Amino acid sequence: MYDIPHLDLPPLIGASGTVRLPGSKSISNRVLLLAGLARGTTEVHDLLDSDDTKVMLAALAQLGCGLERAGAVLRVTGIAGRLAVHEATLFLGNAGTAMRPLAATLALLAATQGGRFELSGVARMHERPIGDLVDALRPLGCRIDELGQPGYPPLRLSGAAGGRLATERPIRVRGDVSSQFLTALLLALPLVAQERDIVIEVDGELISKPYIEITLNLLQRFGVAVARAGWQRFTIARGATYASPGAIHIEGDASSASYFVALGAIAAHGGAPLRIEGVGSDSIQGDIRFVDAAQAMGAQVRSGAGWLEVHRGRWPLQGIALDCNHIPDAAMTLAVMALYAEGPTRLSGIASWRVKETDRISAMAAELRKVGAGVVEGPDFIEVTPPAQWQAATIRTYDDHRMAMCLSLAAFNPLAGAAPGRPLRILDPRCVGKTFPDYFEALFGVASADPPAVPVLTIDGPTASGKGTLAAAVADKLGYHLLDSGALYRATGLASRWDGVAPDDEAGLGRLAGLLDLRFGHGPDGSRTWLRGREVSAELRTEEAGLLASRVSALPAVRKALEDLQLAFRRAPGLVADGRDMGSVIFPAAELKVFLTASAATRAERRHKQLISNGISANIDDLRADLEARDARDANRSVSPCRPAGDALLLDNSDLGIEESVQQVLAWWEQRRPF
Repeated sequence: MYDIPHLDLPPLIGASGTVRLPGSKSISNRVLLLAGLARGTTEVHDLLDSDDTKVMLAALAQLGCGLERAGAVLRVTGIAGRLAVHEATLFLGNAGTAMRPLAATLALLAATQGGRFELSGVARMHERPIGDLVDALRPLGCRIDELGQPGYPPLRLSGAAGGRLATERPIRVRGDVSSQFLTALLLALPLVAQERDIVIEVDGELISKPYIEITLNLLQRFGVAVARAGWQRFTIARGATYASPGAIHIEGDASSASYFVALGAIAAHGGAPLRIEGVGSDSIQGDIRFVDAAQAMGAQVRSGAGWLEVHRGRWPLQGIALDCNHIPDAAMTLAVMALYAEGPTRLSGIASWRVKETDRISAMAAELRKVGAGVVEGPDFIEVTPPAQWQAATIRTYDDHRMAMCLSLAAFNPLAGAAPGRPLRILDPRCVGKTFPDYFEALFGVASADPPAVPVLTIDGPTASGKGTLAAAVADKLGYHLLDSGALYRATGLASRWDGVAPDDEAGLGRLAGLLDLRFGHGPDGSRTWLRGREVSAELRTEEAGLLASRVSALPAVRKALEDLQLAFRRAPGLVADGRDMGSVIFPAAELKVFLTASAATRAERRHKQLISNGISANIDDLRADLEARDARDANRSVSPCRPAGDALLLDNSDLGIEESVQQVLAWWEQRRPF
């Protein structure tokens, strides 16, 4: 997950490949609660790892449920409907799938078994209504204190052991604000159905019916069958009790699939399809019906058990008018698909958007207008007309994961005629952690960009100038790929030693470099490098490796062989490349070129401290002499001498710490951004 203030997306032009979806949030949190309440131990497979599931797991642990991880499997030992803990303060973030069901569950258990529980969340959770659920629970005899604004969290739930509930009459709950209120009652009431059948009656038109179908399906998996008369009356039989099904698998998230179904409809053209694994035609989630809407707009979709394949069909897409009551979350993706449609798209039946993680109707309208769309909004609808003129935009995400993921699809604007393509800035990309922590990594894994449109920042400089450390830190701050060109040459030198290729065998070294099997990664102590499947991070940092790199880098055959490999690192969302000729030779059109100019004396002192701290004896005068010799050799070589590009900005970091250097480079970079 990108843990950075913002992420810049270059204009994107195509998509193909395979995406593996994370587990469904709606299913994951329902399963966790049911397993926590049931008798026995449940093995949960493919559980979503996200902010929402983390707060549910933390709450279950506080309530005395057993949680044990065995590899990718989570073993949950339930409390069998009996409170193990009678007092707790639970923080539930912005997870409605945790707040609403836990509020109902703990209100009923506290009222009958005794207890005192306080439930709170982030500021936005305290703005999300829960009054209709409270109004349904209080007539039963539940004591619920609203600790802030009436009708909203935080809540205190309390009661005395031996209390009796008034379940003789039907329990009434509104269904036209959020289906989570009904889900909360359906999950909680089986715990207190020992004496009689319990009936729930829904007032008003029930929205988001497919989410209730998920709830009923999972209740049955845990041993509780609920009879229903249409969508207005639900009956829980007397004697209902939760029992573990033994093992349960979480299917991929259908709401998350919508982004990639849309992506395929927009950008999978002229080649392989976009394949989505983890959810398919056998899904129990209502949002799988998003596929029908995408097909109505022009997508070509094939499907099977646990998979979807999507191609672009009609182009431009076709604007539609659709009542989205059945797919409220996934409908947000349709609003962004509308940017690529012919004619307007009107989405109605979405009043529930107003009470989600943010007011999604207002938020979507504001952000779509930024990229140039025409938008009309109402209390329960939004109408989107494609841009006449696309604009580069900074997208506000409102701490709402779906805003970030949906709006990222606007980066494919070159396919809708934007010329030149317009980049996007996504603020707070880490908010996708609520349901899909690796969303942007998955997107960039299948999306393609025209290489000249991918931003490149180069950091060059002489040996021991700190360019590698600076480049890695800048890349981390921007969420960009990192190219340590020096590692390529060091790895070539190392491989030549392994294979017995002489340092003056230019042809042999060129062939070796052309077949270099090198992979970069990140670890807690910095960048990591694997050569031929073997980690060589420490070996590449030795003085011997540096000397070998300096020698082989002067050979034209080696430089030519590695040039294509270096150019291949230019991938979305962007690249920070460090070396000695990144700005002058490899990426001469880079948007920003930085050249470090620390003196040989300063660099020798830094290298001396580094070696001494690692337990390696060194003489500072010898280090300085060696650096000066390398500088002379690198600056005067016939091929790609180590000199600043004509338009490079010089950064003398002799008296600057790494953070000061990073901030200076980022300030220069921001001056070149169009946002």
